[in-house]
Order: sequence, then C-alpha cells, then structure tokens
Amino acid sequence: MRAAVLSAHGQPPAAGERPDPRPGPGQAVVRVTAAPVVPLDLLCASGTSYFGPPAVPYVPGVQGVGRVESSSRLPPGTRVFVSTSAGMAPGDGSMAERCVVGEEDLVPIEDGVPDDVVAAIGLSGVAAWMALTWRAGLRAGERVVVLGAGGAVGQVGVGAAVALGAGRVVAVCRGDAARERALVSGASVAVAFTEDVDLLAGELAEALGGDADVVLDPVFGPAATAAGRVLAEGGRLVNLGGAAGDTASFSSALLRSRSASVLGYTNNALTAAQKGDALTAVLRHAAAGEIGVASETLPIAGVEQAWRRQAAGTGGIRLVLAP
Repeated sequence: MRAAVLSAHGQPPAAGERPDPRPGPGQAVVRVTAAPVVPLDLLCASGTSYFGPPAVPYVPGVQGVGRVESSSRLPPGTRVFVSTSAGMAPGDGSMAERCVVGEEDLVPIEDGVPDDVVAAIGLSGVAAWMALTWRAGLRAGERVVVLGAGGAVGQVGVGAAVALGAGRVVAVCRGDAARERALVSGASVAVAFTEDVDLLAGELAEALGGDADVVLDPVFGPAATAAGRVLAEGGRLVNLGGAAGDTASFSSALLRSRSASVLGYTNNALTAAQKGDALTAVLRHAAAGEIGVASETLPIAGVEQAWRRQAAGTGGIRLVLAP
C-alpha cells in the first residue's frame, strides 16, 4: 500500500510502499482518507521524545479519518476518527492507505463535515472544547481570552467559546494573518502579542472591558503572565501547552484575593468516551459553520513538503495528507 515512510530519526518521511496491515486481537483496519501532520508526529519521529526513539522504518500519523474495513465493534464502511500510538509504541500510523487501530480508538463520526476538515480539527478541537467546558466550566455570558488564537487549538477555542455563549471573546495573536484567522473564528477583538507584559495586560483589560473569567492558554510564557493579571473574581486560566515558554509568573496576592485558579489540561486525562463525545460536539458546531481550522490538503507524495513546513511553523495552517 502507499504510505509515508520514515526511515531515519529527525528526517522527513518519504512516500513509499508498506505491507498491508494485519490486525491483531482487539484491533480494526481502517481505510484512511485524511491524516493531519501534527507537532506530536514530528516529536516522536525525532527520536528525542520521552517515549524513546521509535524503531524505523515506520509510518507516522497519530490521528486520522477514514472508513472501517474490518472491526469486531463497527460495521464496514462506518466513518470514523482514529488515534494511533505511532512513534510512541511499535507499529504504523495513519499516513497510509490503511492503518490498524485499537477498537477503543475508533470514534464514529456523523456526516456533514468533510474528512480533511475533520482531520484538521481532530484532537486540537477536543482539547479546546474540553479545556473550556470540562476544565474551566465556562458559563454563558462570561468573558474569555484565547491566547495563541491563530493556531489550531486557538481557532477552535475562539469558535467554541462563542458557540458556548461567551459574552466577549478576546484573541491574542502574532501577526496579521493570525489576527485574521481569529476574527474569522469569531473573536470580538484580536490583540497583538507583545512580550511587554504590562502593555499586553493593559490592552487585554481594555479589550475585555474588565477582567477575564476564563483564559484558554496553549502557549504559556509572557502571554500567560499578562493574562493572569486580568483574571476576574473566580477566574480560571487553563494551560494546554508551552509553545511560547515553559514558565510564567502569577501574583499570589491576585490569585488569593480573587479566588482565581491556574489549571493544567491534557487530552491524556480523558476517557475514550469523553474524547468521542467532545469530538462529536465540536463537529456538530463545525457542520453549522461555528467552528473551523484553516487547513491545506496535500497528497501522500507531498509528505516531505508538509513535514518540513510543520517543522518550520505553518502559521496556523493545519496540513492534512490525503492517502
């Protein structure tokens, strides 16, 4: 079968051939129609992650969309979203015409959103949705700040906050293109990121017309420090990542005086049922045009290009392979 094959750690995969997968006990075979290139794919393939260097050659791809070919749980032809452990455990991933997936990692999905769009949203959508609902407990009418709003998690976060009834959504972005994506996603206003924490905190307060009830933070660093300064009484900052730095500074007096919270989030804490329910909810809003992620679809032959673009930074555009 046609596949993206990684032969050396730290190098891009290339289009090639791999044997058709053979399922083991508790596994299903899925014909893949769309597979996103995400940062975790590159991290695992680098051989430097805490999972250890994966055996090569292998097919990367930790997420994908397709149709069931064989399964003990779902009938053939069922449209599914899948997640794999490619690069984290032995075995091939989703960047191929077919892949083997654990039965528990099959999430049936409804029609209404094209496969490449589902792949672009994927687990980034799950993270943004669950950080806002399950972790932050966002309530209708609350004011929300979304940091890194031009990226995939940020774009979904903005759209999800609006769909959930936020009273005002303020995006923080780097550059004009990211600002435009945030506004298209539904942000009330987009504030330009600056490492001047005092200036950024002041601009956030002005854009919010007060303080933030919820901060969705996939970046940390100076942006989180600034957002922490405008947390409202009972405000919640939920951190999903550290793209802008591994440390931020928060005032003990502010946190205590406002009973504010700084919370961590990871998709790894979710059950399979929670992931499935979250993805279903996000895709229903996507079908209604309320949630989306800017994306570009390439054939498997373009995997090296897609890989290098992801490594260099895609500017908030999710790259998706169509096997």
